[in-house]
Amino acid sequence: MSSFDFDHAPERRGTDSQKWQKYAGRDVLPLWVADMDFKSAPAILAALHERIDHGIFGYARPVKATVDAMVDAMQRRYGWKIDPAWIVWLPGLVVGLNVTAQAFAEPGEEVLTLSPVYPPFISAPKNSARVSVQVPFGLSDGTWSIDWEALERAVTPRTRLFYLCNPHNPLARVWRREELVRLADFCERHNLVFCSDEIHCDLILDPTLPHVPTSVLSPEIAARTITLMAPSKTYNVPGLGTSIAIIPDATRRARFLRATAGIVAEVTCLGFTACEAAYRDCEPWRQELLTYLRGNRDYLLEAIAHELPGVTVDAPVEATYLLWMNVSALRLENPTAHFEEHGVGLSDGAMFGAAKGSHVRLNFGCPRATLVEAIRRMKAALA
Repeated sequence: MSSFDFDHAPERRGTDSQKWQKYAGRDVLPLWVADMDFKSAPAILAALHERIDHGIFGYARPVKATVDAMVDAMQRRYGWKIDPAWIVWLPGLVVGLNVTAQAFAEPGEEVLTLSPVYPPFISAPKNSARVSVQVPFGLSDGTWSIDWEALERAVTPRTRLFYLCNPHNPLARVWRREELVRLADFCERHNLVFCSDEIHCDLILDPTLPHVPTSVLSPEIAARTITLMAPSKTYNVPGLGTSIAIIPDATRRARFLRATAGIVAEVTCLGFTACEAAYRDCEPWRQELLTYLRGNRDYLLEAIAHELPGVTVDAPVEATYLLWMNVSALRLENPTAHFEEHGVGLSDGAMFGAAKGSHVRLNFGCPRATLVEAIRRMKAALA
């Protein structure tokens, strides 16, 4: 019996929700941007109520209990021992991607990543006149794989930095230890800074797959790695703007901090409060969330296979609440617009670096009933 209710979501129409405002006044189910339609964990709400009742919202710094909650969670879950001195607090993970590009590459220098990928991996370097270089994933035997030869060919004398998404958005892939070791070796050989976005690491759906933080591979790897983490995706608090860069190497940490100076906002007092409660008090809620998300994933895979001809999911959905759907067989010029016309709002795969018209991304972090209705509408769209 579940202790938490994931079947009934609060009404978000007419609120400040970006996700729902996008289709204001239209009957479109928003299954695009990666925030969930579930209430945050009760322990987070209780901590925020207590903090609000204190009544003062001055400039904030994390207290020891907040740092300890995060450090303890990483040690317990992944065997990763983090020195609190390594932590840089940020008001968002995308901020971290942008600061990393500015800190470790100069204008005109190159940032390498694997695509399709979360759009800011591609846009962050460009925002400050760095060059984004993308190496496409391969698909072999129903598994997304890294094209190692293409990755080697993509390196030039101007390449400074490598971005990895682990677990991967939108491919929902958990990278295995041997793949991470090989990527780390690649970064060492080419003297690249390794930026590892691990924001989805607490959302692994396949219980046989452990998350391996890049920094645990070896002290040498840790020294060139910038790890980006946040409670935002797992605990549904992205609007509280609290993320963390973990940078073991003091020299690189100083460069990163220099790039933030005067332009990166501080984390708010409510953001610290939610972060501490998330990592310290919400493990039962997280486990039930994972069970619910697994059910949503399994429902969708079954429904797509039987009710949506021409739509396929190319590989196992190992993590996240994001489904990468191959719609190329439908031969639609603009699949996103087509599904929107039939009441389902998805993310366009082209934004992630996929071929135009080939893929869409669906967010299944919502009540099951929403997905049942979405499948009904998508079926009508294909009819």
